[in-house]
Amino acid sequence: MTSKIIGVILIIIGVVLALWGYDIYDSASVQLNRTLTGDTPIKVWAGMAGGIATVLIGFTWLK
Repeated sequence: MTSKIIGVILIIIGVVLALWGYDIYDSASVQLNRTLTGDTPIKVWAGMAGGIATVLIGFTWLK
């Protein structure tokens, strides 16, 4: 029972983290930065990849 609660919490945190990363990716300042330099900030990749990894870890806790 406790592992399922931890799994659900990790999934929720992962989804929020991935959405935060996408929100940063879609912001005007990052779009301007990407246009001028071609680089995407590490915050974007950390949010999206970290969120996906957290969701996957959460799914493993549900078993």
